[in-house]
Amino acid sequence: MLACGCTGAYFRKSERPPAPQKAVVEWPVREYWTGIVFNGVRIGFANFMMSPAPVQERLYDIRSQAYLRTRILWMDKTVHLKSFDRVRANLTLQQFRYAFSLDGNRMIIEGQSKNGTLFYSLQTRGQTTNRKIVLQRPLYPASAAGLYPLLQGLTIGNRHRYDVFDGQTQQVRSFEQQVVAYEESELFSGPAFKVISRFLGQKVTTWMDTVGNPLLEMSMGGVIIAALEDETTARNSLTRAAIDKQDSFIEFSRIRSDRIISAPDRITSMRMRISGLGESVSIPSDFRQSCHRNGDKIICHIDLRGPPAGAQTRPETVEDFELDMYLQPTTAITARHPKIQQLAEETVPASANQLQRVLSIVEWQQAHIRREPVDVFTALDVLETGKAECQGHALLYAALARSAGIPTRVVNGIVYVPEFEGFLYHSWNESYIDGHWVAVDPTFGQVPADATHVKLVEGHSLADLTVLLEFIGRIRVQVDKFE
Repeated sequence: MLACGCTGAYFRKSERPPAPQKAVVEWPVREYWTGIVFNGVRIGFANFMMSPAPVQERLYDIRSQAYLRTRILWMDKTVHLKSFDRVRANLTLQQFRYAFSLDGNRMIIEGQSKNGTLFYSLQTRGQTTNRKIVLQRPLYPASAAGLYPLLQGLTIGNRHRYDVFDGQTQQVRSFEQQVVAYEESELFSGPAFKVISRFLGQKVTTWMDTVGNPLLEMSMGGVIIAALEDETTARNSLTRAAIDKQDSFIEFSRIRSDRIISAPDRITSMRMRISGLGESVSIPSDFRQSCHRNGDKIICHIDLRGPPAGAQTRPETVEDFELDMYLQPTTAITARHPKIQQLAEETVPASANQLQRVLSIVEWQQAHIRREPVDVFTALDVLETGKAECQGHALLYAALARSAGIPTRVVNGIVYVPEFEGFLYHSWNESYIDGHWVAVDPTFGQVPADATHVKLVEGHSLADLTVLLEFIGRIRVQVDKFE
């Protein structure tokens, strides 16, 4: 209902707003619960609780959690995020511990902010990685974002900008907030301050009452909605999500095609028009993919044989330092883990050329890794569980390929899926073979990947993938021709 673009009809200005301001020591709201809806379907709940720290005065503990449960491709997906932040009276971060669970795979991040430096460790699959970030400004936890406006004063026009550590991306990023209005609505009780927050390129609108309760919160243009509820109602949302038979994310993200492609794996060339994107959004061009803007549309020509004459492409020349970057391990691409290295040695013949090495890895994954919509944190998760969705397949392939000496990266975009008569979001790889990047899809076992693979973003970290939120639920495609 709210995602239709007519949200203004549900809100009206309220007269004579107060200008409340509360110090943390006198904070009126110590705990609240919210139910979460995605694209009209209940998928879970979130809980927030703040209390004085037991060890020292003027320190406060913030505990928050979110349970989400939905269905993708007829399988249950479960996400549990649990965080603990210890903050000072001005809400700056002192120490933290975040636990993430995706479909049974776990990751823990914990650390502290001390003397202008953030120290933290990342633990997954028994492996611990220690890191540090030199801070330029005071640091706040993401969990305090809902407290900050009332701490500074809920005055219309107030604008705040501060640095936040985001546990999911493990990055320090700028968080912007502005109090823009004082409104009433049938969607909540009493007037509330409208606060707009911008973080990681996304916009979140919150209606907050005078004591800090988030009465209603919307993001992705109203596709994700969180509303204040009592604990029993919020917890019951998990039960409703468990029996929900809708593939809510697939239905929302599917991009219907005006033309049926019965055998996409045989397509070597495709020309399409993409609409629904803002003028600032672009789609990358390279050796196999040429994209350019024409008015309100982006025209893309994908050809496995290379770009047509005069096409706008990105140079294929790659410096040695860049290739070396795509041979290095990352937190997710565990290329130097002993199990990954041993498997690469066993799978890839020592005398094989680069293309043969790629084919060997893809063939092994096709035989040993099941295709299931299961989220993972690292390539090691995939290897040890023997199952993953497309991004997990791409992470494992990248780890094995890098271990075998093949520069490889993860890319993300859309691909045509006949069962859905349209395009779905998908992850695959690009390996540098014989002087140029070759699209490799380990999930579908394609070398090279067919021409219905349209790359939108390069990268595998959550920071890289947030760019996809500019596309999901917004774009439309028109396929002009394919062969």
